[in-house]
Amino acid sequence: MRKQTKADRLAKTFLLIADRDMGKIFISAGHGGFEDSFRDRSEMTGGAMGNAELVATRDLLIAELRSRGIAIAAPSDDLNLDEVIAWINARATNQDVALSLDLYMASATELRGTSAYYITNNALRKRQAEILTNSLTKRVPEIINRGAKSDTIASMGSLSFCRQISVPSILMELVFANSSQDRLLMQTRRRDYAIGIADGLQAWLNETATTIPVFTPSNRPDTIKPVTYPEININLNGQSYEEKGILVSGNVFVPADLVDRLGFELNQIPLSCRLRYQSIVYVQAIALRELNTSVSWDSTTRTLHLKTIFKVFAGQIDRIMGVGNASEVQLLMFLKNNHESVLTNYGDLPHLYREESEIEGVNHDIAFCQMCIETSFLRFGRDIEAEQHNFASLGAIANSKTNTLGASFPDQRTGVRAHIQHLKAYASNAPLFQPVVAPRFHLVSRGIAPVLHQLTGRWTIDPLCDRKILALIRRLYESAGIF
Repeated sequence: MRKQTKADRLAKTFLLIADRDMGKIFISAGHGGFEDSFRDRSEMTGGAMGNAELVATRDLLIAELRSRGIAIAAPSDDLNLDEVIAWINARATNQDVALSLDLYMASATELRGTSAYYITNNALRKRQAEILTNSLTKRVPEIINRGAKSDTIASMGSLSFCRQISVPSILMELVFANSSQDRLLMQTRRRDYAIGIADGLQAWLNETATTIPVFTPSNRPDTIKPVTYPEININLNGQSYEEKGILVSGNVFVPADLVDRLGFELNQIPLSCRLRYQSIVYVQAIALRELNTSVSWDSTTRTLHLKTIFKVFAGQIDRIMGVGNASEVQLLMFLKNNHESVLTNYGDLPHLYREESEIEGVNHDIAFCQMCIETSFLRFGRDIEAEQHNFASLGAIANSKTNTLGASFPDQRTGVRAHIQHLKAYASNAPLFQPVVAPRFHLVSRGIAPVLHQLTGRWTIDPLCDRKILALIRRLYESAGIF
């Protein structure tokens, strides 16, 4: 028997699609999880099992949708995320939608629930994401509804599945993989999961069929009326821009010429985030956010606000030695917004980071955001206990007599000081102003990594650690009004 090729599997998969007028639903399972992410060995639990659970849930969901006469398409399980996006874009039409089913792997085992992620600044997509989570939790009320979340809270500051697919798309995290309660619930109530998600998808698809502009035949059989997208205003650095943008499925697009005028390289924006309309090439406005541009939307005046002139020089935000820009209050509110109960035990931490960083000349924004990533906003886990006051996953020296993994410090200030000293060891040859408390300070080749990306492979082997820290700094600056 001839061995089945990848092309054969794709062809077979595409047979799931039925002909209908309303449009179809693309359903992906497990392709968007841990996107652009590194998982160290301490976190590699339940990966294969989790994907198997997702596939089983997806298969029941497909059966449920097909029983309702809804057309679906599911990419092959052996495609990676980029291939899934390309596969969907090659087959999508204006009335289609796309959903990715995923699990969330958190270091904190107490976290539970379901979330749906949408492309940021898209109020329409946010409401549709809420439809999905509400439908699921209505059917399975034991699930904690964590609601709709902007994709900017992802570790990289965006989700490709939400941004690079040409039709409306949402990534849905069904459970926290580390939660035994969540996993058991999905295993024992899988059919209810499928029905609840199907209810939400059906409502979303019906809504999309009436709101998305489509190519409509005119009275003459040999002509087609072109699609028409509503125009929007563009405000650039407080001034009206002479050309208009367009609104496509709730997403704002701006003329590609504007990107050139801002001095950005157009090739930094994926082709999947561009479209041609009335002989003009447009790019998705939110893609400019990754180029250190502030992007906001005023729905009342239908105006896109772009800001490239900031209170800080964007080209310096990745320099480890320097002055941070966020105030203690801004750091405190950022921490609270990402872990509401954390201030009970860590209310002084923003002050400690600013003070210790200022003493050694380290950028406290970088240090603070690195701490948030390493500790999952002070939830800890990954073999580091809160009592160790180790805020940056600092290792202990080889002959340490402690029974814990990683270094331990007597109090929060000492733990923060060790973090700052270790950053300075990498970023500068200047002497410390305080006694050394970082256990491996003397083992670092001084000044080897003055720029954030040079820590990659040294502080951690995550190849994208610098991009994750920068993505979090952007979130901090946006929340503080600095960007």
